[in-house]
Amino acid sequence: MAMKVYGPAASTNVARVLVCLEEVGAEYEVVPVDMPSGEHKSSAHVARNPFGQVPGFQDGDLILTESRAISKYILRKGGSDLLRESNLSESAMVDVWLEVENVHFNSAMSPIIFQSFVVPSFLGGETDMKIVKENLEKLKTAREVYEARLSRFKYLAGDFVSLADISHFPAAYYLLGGPHASVLDVYPHVKAWIAEFMDRRSVKKVAELMKTPSA
Repeated sequence: MAMKVYGPAASTNVARVLVCLEEVGAEYEVVPVDMPSGEHKSSAHVARNPFGQVPGFQDGDLILTESRAISKYILRKGGSDLLRESNLSESAMVDVWLEVENVHFNSAMSPIIFQSFVVPSFLGGETDMKIVKENLEKLKTAREVYEARLSRFKYLAGDFVSLADISHFPAAYYLLGGPHASVLDVYPHVKAWIAEFMDRRSVKKVAELMKTPSA
């Protein structure tokens, strides 16, 4: 039975889950959720995600929420080494940098994505550049820390690719495709690191899904 992911592929949290499904070659179905109409707040969806957010995720009788937790479940079930669970210290570093991605990278990118893409394209409003600039400044701290880290290691958790790296893909996709991609130009290690994981087969597949309105 195919695993089901509820939500639009263009959502960064949905895309994070999809790329992990692609990494392990799992059979899955993306079930659309019409966010503009408020379907994510419907009783049917809230039964899958009590916070009324996406993604919702179902594997048989198991229902999960929170994209990073779902991602870990998928990778464990698929026997992927992207969590490095055979090595305690390496898996700890994956956890550290996955937390960094959430707290320091994604938290700054989310309002930038909302203001740069969602507001003008879906809400018919104007981008609030004050919010964008504030969060670009927050993102600068992350870029500087990442640049220092990646000058010493090939990937964030060490010299091995992990979930901590590919979890950055959805937000990086919008950063590269938006008006502020040039902020990476002065961080050569960060720019090369992003280019490498963006070239993964799984990432390319999901990036195509993110471009499809119905996905």
